[in-house]
Amino acid sequence: MGTVSRRQFIQAGVGTALAGHCIFGDGFAAGGRKPNIIFILADDLGYGDLGCYGQSKFSTPNIDRLAKEGILFRQHYSGSTVCAPSRCSLMTGLHMGHAYVRGNAAEGAGIPLRPDDLTVAEALQKAGYKTGLYGKWGLGVEGTLGHPNRQGFDEFFGYLNQQHAHAYYTDHLFRNETKVTLEKGQYSHDLIMEEALGFVRRNRANPFFLYLAVTIPHASMEVPEDSIAPFRGKYDETPFAPGQHYSAQPTPNAAFAGMVTRLDQGVGRLLKLLEEIAVDQDTIVFFSSDNGPHKEGGRSPEYFKSSGPLKGIKRDLYEGGIRVPLLARWPGKIKAGTVSEHASAFWDFLPTACDIAGTTKPKRLDGISMMPTLSGARQPTHDYLYWEFYEKGFQQAVREGKWKAVKLAPGKPSELYDLENDISESRNIADAHPDVVKRLDGIMRRARTESEHWKS
Repeated sequence: MGTVSRRQFIQAGVGTALAGHCIFGDGFAAGGRKPNIIFILADDLGYGDLGCYGQSKFSTPNIDRLAKEGILFRQHYSGSTVCAPSRCSLMTGLHMGHAYVRGNAAEGAGIPLRPDDLTVAEALQKAGYKTGLYGKWGLGVEGTLGHPNRQGFDEFFGYLNQQHAHAYYTDHLFRNETKVTLEKGQYSHDLIMEEALGFVRRNRANPFFLYLAVTIPHASMEVPEDSIAPFRGKYDETPFAPGQHYSAQPTPNAAFAGMVTRLDQGVGRLLKLLEEIAVDQDTIVFFSSDNGPHKEGGRSPEYFKSSGPLKGIKRDLYEGGIRVPLLARWPGKIKAGTVSEHASAFWDFLPTACDIAGTTKPKRLDGISMMPTLSGARQPTHDYLYWEFYEKGFQQAVREGKWKAVKLAPGKPSELYDLENDISESRNIADAHPDVVKRLDGIMRRARTESEHWKS
């Protein structure tokens, strides 16, 4: 698959010719119906935590099916290395230099999106889609203008506050703006899955956008016994130590495998439902994760090789913190078994969704549509990808082609890696390429706008 830079692509005058109907020919689906769009977002699932990305200690057959029957991206990146800013990037099509939410401020209550922060849900709602969010939001709690019902979602069920989402056995969730009291012992993930499946059933006759932002396998290693039991005694375990975050779990590795397996089973139920209600051919399903794997709750990302061949985990700007799985399946439209090396990121989803829906893309986005890659056509590439992070002081990273620069503190020399030859970022070659470092440092300066909430 040939690639050109985004700048060359636009200058060639062909960028707008690859949207919507032009790529897929005779309409979107049978009868010309606009396609349904489902985006499943796992929470803290690492690049190596799926069978199709190399996981061997447990299996994920239903998620792997998305790769077998669709496309697997090897070089896809999250919006950030923690949840709220990553989700902001996914929803608004902006990287961390321009996004309004750039960190997990205020321990989950956070900084809400504003009315002028256009989301993918708003864009699709205006295109005639029914929009539903089920799971974790993190971009505006009750009473704020960042609430999902004020950001383009017709329906919402789940967690507003990301800190609240640490608790799988919570006493309440939210349905739209109403607090829903839960019975003791109800597992929130199961409730979220049931609500999401109900949304799909109710909207079989209209085009819909389902954002299924599950909380598995984030934070607490909590899952019902029927999911842990097959893995008890199978793994080495480091028991939960006093003082660690979240709930005690004597077998966190077994619980982690059980959680991902339960998520995989839910994906299987969703795919089966699409077939049962005869919208399978009319639906594109994406699957990704909000950032790299975590160590919380006593589980070991090293034991599972959750980052695959990559360096780092959640809260790192090395590849293991920001390179994430991305799968997409659309029967009859995406060639089964495709593997893409196109370097893409969360901020590409909004323009991609607009192209799928055949609606006008907002202006001033950092993202570029991945529709050409999905269809096997010529794909424009990013001039660069950019991130910044605040929980360890101000850190930055930029990728340009094969080059990746990481700056761990203002005034500190940037590290430089050749990802084409060193995917694990094991050799800092900044001293050998001062010209490249200078160029990437310049991108770091130009890529960001100042923010009242996020200071450099």
